[in-house]
Amino acid sequence: MKSKFQQKLALILPGIFLLGFNIGTGSVTTMAKTGADYGMNLLWTLVASCLATYFMILSYSRYTLVTGETALQAFKKHIHPAMGIFFILALTFGVAGSVMGVMGIVADISSVWSESFIEGGISPVYFAAFFSALVFIIFWNGETQFFERALAVMVAIMGACFLINFFIMTPPLSAFLSGLVPSLPEVPEGQNKGPYIVIASMVGTTVSSALFIVRTTLVKEAGWKIGDWNIQRRDAIISVVLMFLVSMTIMAAAAGTLYPAGLVLNEASQMITLLEPLAGSMAVAIFAFGIIAAGVSSQFPNVLLLPWLLCDYNQSERNMKLPKYRLMVFGISLLGLVVPIFNARPVFVMIVSQALNSIVLPLTVGCIMFLGNKKSLMGKYKLSTITNLILSLVFVFALFTSYLSITAIFAQI
Repeated sequence: MKSKFQQKLALILPGIFLLGFNIGTGSVTTMAKTGADYGMNLLWTLVASCLATYFMILSYSRYTLVTGETALQAFKKHIHPAMGIFFILALTFGVAGSVMGVMGIVADISSVWSESFIEGGISPVYFAAFFSALVFIIFWNGETQFFERALAVMVAIMGACFLINFFIMTPPLSAFLSGLVPSLPEVPEGQNKGPYIVIASMVGTTVSSALFIVRTTLVKEAGWKIGDWNIQRRDAIISVVLMFLVSMTIMAAAAGTLYPAGLVLNEASQMITLLEPLAGSMAVAIFAFGIIAAGVSSQFPNVLLLPWLLCDYNQSERNMKLPKYRLMVFGISLLGLVVPIFNARPVFVMIVSQALNSIVLPLTVGCIMFLGNKKSLMGKYKLSTITNLILSLVFVFALFTSYLSITAIFAQI
């Protein structure tokens, strides 16, 4: 019985790993701010982003299933080595911002929540140091399978917390239906900032270039071939459906409480102070625990990304116990202390980081269209006309959100 359960778990761990990678405090913050500021009016953006993510996962996975090459190996070999280096630098920069934002939000939330049972609360710096150390200690002692199982546990806790909150704080059905119709919400009077940076960050946190590149590594490591197409497709469906449900429940929790009250979310700690009188202390405690689980689960792949990318690019053994990789992970982990120590704005850092990710997206789409259409590589599995059409739509969608990202970031600056 145990052996069968472990076998079934192994089949979905790549998808769970992607979910843990994708649903962190960046998603929590972005979706909560979206729900608080615009209700469910931008639900269509989440739907479009999840569909784009699904097709991109399939496209990149298909390439690896056919050729046995990961994305970075393909960029280096079939496009140009500089392309692979660019993605390593761009994704590392994005992860650096994510690590700072993630731990800043987790520490901020934990500090404010601690005020409910300790007078004056505990400093965010201590929480940031504790959680950063926890992730690094697990990395120091663990193997890849251990990371995946730890992520599965954290993702399960996170999902359960947000699902419970969904039933406590859900908005009316009409809000969901109207949110499925693509539209741009009106900017409240007296504000000169529209929803553009929120839309860009929603796309950036859902349709993540790092997600697709890491996916090819996981597919290759799982030993899947083209004959395993149905297995990996099922895995992708599980990942994306859970991604949508978790993100939607977070948005709905804010839309059902903060949005009707006209309360705009600007600081991470407001999630606790604003929700408590509206939803009750129990709901807030569950929500806070979900955020902490989301933050810790996303820090595992965040701190591992650079060493994994370098191993992938150089086609070297992924031995995370080597001193150089441990030093890299330690340095990236220390970034988690930046926001609490220097009192930066974690929500702003997180949203801009996610928006920057969407700028890299068009190139990610273009690369897989180029590789997937090379008959010398794909043979009879070359991208079909329908797949090319879908990817072309994703490319246009990526260009549009990249334009929103650039416009919104300059407006914020």
